[in-house]
Amino acid sequence: METIRLEFNPNIKVKILELLSSFSSDELKIVQEDEDFDENKKKLNIAYNKLKSGTAKFYTIEEADAIFEETISKYEN
Repeated sequence: METIRLEFNPNIKVKILELLSSFSSDELKIVQEDEDFDENKKKLNIAYNKLKSGTAKFYTIEEADAIFEETISKYEN
């Protein structure tokens, strides 16, 4: 199967769903999109642009482990 994303005016949602309901479940499956999709897409684009521009901050495994340990220790008490 293929997937497409539709953006439409809320006023026509009933008409679209009515049309789509004429197809069998073998032909069409309606998948609810993640409500945070646009926000996550924006965050990923920002991160990708930092990576491309060379401004992204990278950590070694040891540095990341130290950051995690420090963060966990703040919330243990």
